[in-house]
Amino acid sequence: MPMMLDSDLKSMPKIELHAHLSGSISRRCLHEIWRGKKAAGKTDLEDPLVVMPLEEPVVDINSFFPLFSSYIYRLVDDVESLHYSTSSVIEDFANDGVVYLELRTTPRSFPKGGLDRKGYVDAVLTAIDEAQQKYPSIQVRLILSIDRRNTLDEANEVVALATHFSSRGVVAVDLCGDPAKGDVSLFTPAFEAAKAQGLKITIHFAEAACSASETELQTILGWKPDRLGHVIHVPEHIRKQIAAVRPGIGLELCLSCNVQLKMITGDFDAHHFGEWWRVDGPVVVPCTDDVGVFDSPVSNEWKLIQRYFHLERDDVLSLARKGVDVIFGGDAQKTRLREIMW
Repeated sequence: MPMMLDSDLKSMPKIELHAHLSGSISRRCLHEIWRGKKAAGKTDLEDPLVVMPLEEPVVDINSFFPLFSSYIYRLVDDVESLHYSTSSVIEDFANDGVVYLELRTTPRSFPKGGLDRKGYVDAVLTAIDEAQQKYPSIQVRLILSIDRRNTLDEANEVVALATHFSSRGVVAVDLCGDPAKGDVSLFTPAFEAAKAQGLKITIHFAEAACSASETELQTILGWKPDRLGHVIHVPEHIRKQIAAVRPGIGLELCLSCNVQLKMITGDFDAHHFGEWWRVDGPVVVPCTDDVGVFDSPVSNEWKLIQRYFHLERDDVLSLARKGVDVIFGGDAQKTRLREIMW
């Protein structure tokens, strides 16, 4: 069977399950927000096209996380820019052929605008509702993230917010943030509470060597997560444990992110996607992570997979369809996607 053309990969109905809201904002969108605030005298930040030149990717994980705290969070810091950027992100995914999207975001407060974390989540969901009406080809659900730097009280607040907004499309809780920070065992009560409330769980897992100790990995697996993200620095016995003990678990693999940030050794052909996609049990889902930073939409992730791992047309379509099994949107969405993708 022939390989799929770039145009086929873009038009192919796709799902995206590991997209951070702030990291998915395009440079174009950030520039538009900056230009409006600059004209109104509301920012002293540099143009994002200077801070993040299109021709210069982020070079390593140490420069990646400060990009958000020192720039993106300072630019998108009010309801207007949050609404505009959320809508822009959904538009970009829809234009790339994504028909089901799970966005994730850490609830924040905007003190200058009098917006607390609950108001932040409400504003994001309002923007999602309006964008789905404007771009009816895509359905969007929201995941709320606990940052590794959070306290247990802050983590419990995230779970409470996810529970409160579950009727409006919040489907899960995530653990993310700088992998060098925090002790994940602190959050065990929060994730147990999330499970008890019927929320799904997805975790950034073994993202860096510093977050891949035996203790940390076993603690996370003890939470019985529904999906794992990245799964890079995973010892062989943990790989076997994931495959045997957690059959059907979703693995969110982000090729461009891992290669550009040098989170793996080697180029795309060395990515652990090649080790996972044929393994029985886990369901591999190619994802973007932060398309606004890495400039690689979902269709390009599939292109890279096809090129470096020699997947033929039937392989691509089969793998894309399997991803439906691990979405958090419920049976009605699974039925919809199977009708679209089968």
